[in-house]
Amino acid sequence: MTPEKKKQRRLRNLALLSLLLLAVGGTFAFQAFNQRAINDRLNEVDINVGGRVHDYYNRDTENKDVFVENYGERPIMARIRLSEFLETRQRNEANFTPLVAGTSRDDVENWTTWIPSAGNINDRENSNASNAFDQYASLIFGWERSGQDAPWYMPTFNHDNLDQRTAAAGHARDWIEGNGATDAVTDGATHPGDGIDAYWSAGGSFDNSGPIWPGEEVTNQTAQNLQQDRAPMTMNQWSNLPNEDKIGNFWVVDHNTGWAYWANRLDSEQASSYLLDAAEMTAAIEDKVFNGFYYYGIHVESGLVSPDQHEEFLNDGEQHHPELEDFLRGIQSGVMFDDGQNPLPNEDSQPDDFDFSTMRPGRIFTMAGEQYRYLENMGSGNHMIIRNDAIANVSWNNQNVRLDEWYDGLEPAVQAMVRPVADNFVTGEVQQVELTWTGGALFIPGNLDDFPEVAADVTQVDTSGSPRAFALSLADVARLSGSGRAFPTRVQRTSGNALAWWIRTPSTSTTAWRVTGDSYGPNDWGQLRGGHGKHFINHGIRPALIINSSN
Repeated sequence: MTPEKKKQRRLRNLALLSLLLLAVGGTFAFQAFNQRAINDRLNEVDINVGGRVHDYYNRDTENKDVFVENYGERPIMARIRLSEFLETRQRNEANFTPLVAGTSRDDVENWTTWIPSAGNINDRENSNASNAFDQYASLIFGWERSGQDAPWYMPTFNHDNLDQRTAAAGHARDWIEGNGATDAVTDGATHPGDGIDAYWSAGGSFDNSGPIWPGEEVTNQTAQNLQQDRAPMTMNQWSNLPNEDKIGNFWVVDHNTGWAYWANRLDSEQASSYLLDAAEMTAAIEDKVFNGFYYYGIHVESGLVSPDQHEEFLNDGEQHHPELEDFLRGIQSGVMFDDGQNPLPNEDSQPDDFDFSTMRPGRIFTMAGEQYRYLENMGSGNHMIIRNDAIANVSWNNQNVRLDEWYDGLEPAVQAMVRPVADNFVTGEVQQVELTWTGGALFIPGNLDDFPEVAADVTQVDTSGSPRAFALSLADVARLSGSGRAFPTRVQRTSGNALAWWIRTPSTSTTAWRVTGDSYGPNDWGQLRGGHGKHFINHGIRPALIINSSN
């Protein structure tokens, strides 16, 4: 809503914020007994584990950005819950009347928990008091702008994990800093910015000398929120997703309790996408109060825990969705399905620790210091895998050299598993304009068979070749893309570090195919594009291997 419209209304609007932070800390003790000697020590393990809720709010524009930042050194899990309060008063009345009977402005604990309907996050549940707000307040969830990258934010200066204050900017007020005031006047900001949309941008900075805001006296550079994989949704909607899509960068709301959970571990120096993007009053509020006043508030409550403490989210005495326990376990492990006794995705393990025959396409795993994405079971004990992150700044012309260098650096135990492939691939070539597409723009080529040489370039074990790393072909990427496959969506086809990556198929004598990264807008991530010059080094490579678990 524009500031002009807000001025015309001459009405009041307030958002405030409260935080419950479950801090993670502790000590480490060691004792060793040998005969009658004792050697013991008691050390403090000073690992900073913590997160901060950000609330950027501007009552004039009705922008309200709510998300979570992990400023610590270890992953966290996050949840947020909203509650609302509205009261109105005509000019000839002495007192305000609350929208929901039995609630009061000064007692945020009795404000009405926002509860969405089971099938639509944008519609409050009809059987709940939350539904009363539908007529007057519209909450805008998630963040998605056509052709735009994820937004930018200013990281918190406050790295004290015992400090429960939030990063509240603009007209948002931290509950502690603002002394719990609900008067729409008292200041409680703890973070720079005026709360308007897109206040921060790439390349920005802020000097907190003084300090001006709570925390360290340092200069922070702006950082980028994670791009949401999909819009926020309810647990019922989440239940209908394929297992391989249930863990990712998006919010899921338990519509039994109103708690919204970030559906992934939030790693160090990451910030979630927005749960809330705006809180707008509808025109109906004018009919409600005419020339009077209204007070509207949103209370934001949060829980941040270490992944191994995720049961704290279950042991709060509330009636959660029956699938919440499985959901939280999936966030902790990084996968939503049972694949035998394989280590967790982020747990660095040796080759003998894996049972690749039980892995599903798209599964992330970490082996001997490298993180991979499982691509497919090729039969006869052979499995195709690919490095999850792209190796940056490699031209297409130089990719084979860098592939060999990367392979030479692998641990011998991994190299011993690698199967031979052809020493030289017959790739053919095809231009982007010659292909048709299925499943969305530049996702899967629909007429690849019209170019037999390109379509036939499918990587297989070739005992006449050498054990080595290779780049996928256009035919490989096409057959590995789609529902139930290693790359079920275009976003899932993006490298783990969101860099564009070359494939081995050329499009002309001077250009080649690549999978796009975050240099393009979020709607274009993971697309197959031909036509980029082979000499450019602003892309990366993702080495692939065929391994045999029975070697």
